[in-house]
Amino acid sequence: MAWALKLPLADEVIESGLVQDFDASLSGIGQELGAGAYSMSDVLALPIFKQEESSLPPDNENKILPFQYVLCAATSPAVKLHDETLTYLNQGQSYEIRMLDNRKLGELPEINGKLVKSIFRVVFHDRRLQYTEHQQLEGWRWNRPGDRILDIDIPMSVGIIDPRANPTQLNTVEFLWDPAKRTSVFIQVHCISTEFTMRKHGGEKGVPFRVQIDTFKENENGEYTEHLHSASCQIKVFKPKGADRKQKTDREKMEKRTPHEKEKYQPSYETTILTECSPWPEITYVNNSPSPGFNSSHSSFSLGEGNGSPNHQPEPPPPVTDNLLPTTTPQEAQQWLHRNRFSTFTRLFTNFSGADLLKLTRDDVIQICGPADGIRLFNALKGRMVRPRLTIYVCQESLQLREQQQQQQQQKREDGDSNGTFFVYHAIYLEELTAVELTEKIAQLFSISPRQISQIYKQGPTGIHVLISDEMIQNFQEEACFILDTMKETNDSYHIILK
Repeated sequence: MAWALKLPLADEVIESGLVQDFDASLSGIGQELGAGAYSMSDVLALPIFKQEESSLPPDNENKILPFQYVLCAATSPAVKLHDETLTYLNQGQSYEIRMLDNRKLGELPEINGKLVKSIFRVVFHDRRLQYTEHQQLEGWRWNRPGDRILDIDIPMSVGIIDPRANPTQLNTVEFLWDPAKRTSVFIQVHCISTEFTMRKHGGEKGVPFRVQIDTFKENENGEYTEHLHSASCQIKVFKPKGADRKQKTDREKMEKRTPHEKEKYQPSYETTILTECSPWPEITYVNNSPSPGFNSSHSSFSLGEGNGSPNHQPEPPPPVTDNLLPTTTPQEAQQWLHRNRFSTFTRLFTNFSGADLLKLTRDDVIQICGPADGIRLFNALKGRMVRPRLTIYVCQESLQLREQQQQQQQQKREDGDSNGTFFVYHAIYLEELTAVELTEKIAQLFSISPRQISQIYKQGPTGIHVLISDEMIQNFQEEACFILDTMKETNDSYHIILK
């Protein structure tokens, strides 16, 4: 042991150099897995970008960093010195990211006076969740139909051009911007970190996300495919105001530590600087094909007028008789919960079949879902139908009907039976009790547009025709029966007479 402790100075230097070389050779392990910006474990928590740079080829050692991105949100004070910064965000709150031109004079002259394209992503920090990202995002889409993970607050943003959001990529947005002009983009993250934990019983530690920005310049074909710069930072997202409470809690914990312990932690910075990383390992991000914009007026669908064309019929509302059955499978029960606006509770009822749900009592459902949603779910499970305010029955008059009526009068028996003759009536259910609603229901019965019905009359005393009004409909008797007589006009419209 004495000889080992008294090594010559030259040997100490050689041994130290070998250790450093060995450590540096390990720093690049895992980069070939496709996400060079991420570590393989919490011990190698990424980004340790200085170590990554040492493993890059010599040509990249003096790589130009043309841009800098600054997230205007404070970093956590409870992060150790050599760990990556962590920033807490509130769900749905708009946070500014400043896009700064960091080029030196004469660097990248090819982008002078031109636009560049930046793609924002919210991705998983943990390697375990990265491997199952598609399944995780699909599960989130299932639980939050119609919502997005990442959005741009366009009214607050400055200098962004042609912002786009692909509806199939909920965690991605993109836009063009001019590096020579002031550019600030405000982003909103709508998912929270605890939505991707294994169990949701309260108090779980939320998973960290990454905000990553990849920037590209145009190629000869006008496509934004040439990579310029990528940077990212680590975040956690809390329910509204939760980030403020977490930041305060971390600050109070640090104040209780001794000065010696505080030296092991980073100070809290007012802003978060995104650190250089590898570009996102996905081919589709350089696709220059048009994607839907944020303005809903440019959507590919439009509402039809009247009956509309057969190819553009609006989707019918879900059937009123969408009752849950005891034979419903757990998968079908999940779909039923979505259709009836109970998506928030799909995880709670993941393995429940229709029979399981129907066995729940009113008190059970209220205890699980709370009073408001519990009562609503209980009523939906029991299939309680809401009765319409007014029901009337109508039968279309025809020549055959008139002949049957005459035969009925001639062959009427003493007991009033119609000698086997019967007429088919249709039920019309009214909720608003207005002439407009009656017009729409009759038009639907005749398979015509409501605009083709000029007026609706009711046959009064001595055969007079009285114009139908809202007040008249409100005075109809429940389950009144009418025979509809139609009179066609020259301009393909109709007068309807209720007899």
